[in-house]
Amino acid sequence: MKLNNLVRIRIIVSVIIVSLSVVGGYFWWTYVMRPVDTNDTTPIMFVIPRGQGSKELSKKLATAGLIRSQIGFYLLVRFFGTDGQIQAGDFRLNKSMDAKTIASELTLGMLDIWVTTLEGWRNEEIAMVLSKNLNIPEKEFLKVAQEGYMFPDTYLIPKDATAGAIVSMFISNFNKKITPEILETVKKEGMTKDELVTIASLVEREGRTNTDRPIIAGILLNRLKRNWPLQVDATLQYALGYQQREKTWWKKELTDEDKKIDSPYNTYLNPGLPRAPIANPGIEAMKAVITPQVTEYMFYLHDKNGVAYYAKTIEGHLENIANYLE
Repeated sequence: MKLNNLVRIRIIVSVIIVSLSVVGGYFWWTYVMRPVDTNDTTPIMFVIPRGQGSKELSKKLATAGLIRSQIGFYLLVRFFGTDGQIQAGDFRLNKSMDAKTIASELTLGMLDIWVTTLEGWRNEEIAMVLSKNLNIPEKEFLKVAQEGYMFPDTYLIPKDATAGAIVSMFISNFNKKITPEILETVKKEGMTKDELVTIASLVEREGRTNTDRPIIAGILLNRLKRNWPLQVDATLQYALGYQQREKTWWKKELTDEDKKIDSPYNTYLNPGLPRAPIANPGIEAMKAVITPQVTEYMFYLHDKNGVAYYAKTIEGHLENIANYLE
């Protein structure tokens, strides 16, 4: 009988503890979900970088004073299904918002959008990304874009930005990366800024690695000094334009007929540089042109695995073709 009473007491105590935990948890949850300050509607700009996880996001919100509990917000987004919907971007929040409203804003209320452009993209490829992410008509961007100067990087772009504003953003970044010191070096080498960008665009498309690029830059400069045709495949790809069958702006397999195309970008027929850049090069391609690897090489090719082979003479180049391409 005493044992039954003891069991009954333990059950009652357990029920009380569980009940208190539930009630306490309910009040805690209700508290941490409330706004930090219902009277403070001052806008706070809150930026979420790409790849930021829920824990880092919750900590950042707590540090900004936008939520009452880092743990509470983390549990909210993890267990209520909004974790995977939160987007990188720029948001306008305030302390009068409760935690659920903030979580919702982070999935819907984005002001700016992260957009990444890659080294070696031509303007048409950038236009496609801007059209997809910002609904900017491709033709609108292409009217104002400057090939070679749309510096490849990750940008936080306002949703309502115009094509002209985005181009200005790209050019501003270009001017920051291509410093006066770099331009002074270019001048000492007897090149203009436009020539630097044009050669770098060729190097960007032709060089697969940071090891290849300075060597290829040196080869192109060697050929320019001797007034040889550059014979750069990427310039033909640029001239040929979009390939409907391959769904790409860069034709994969060039033919002998392609090398006869009538275009100022055909560097098989025309000596010297093409009329303008063929793509938007990154900083490593620019540096490769400024500080090329000095060699006696005049030819290069890549095998099917992207490995580069160099030659000083046409005989050596033909041997490389026989060994690595046929």
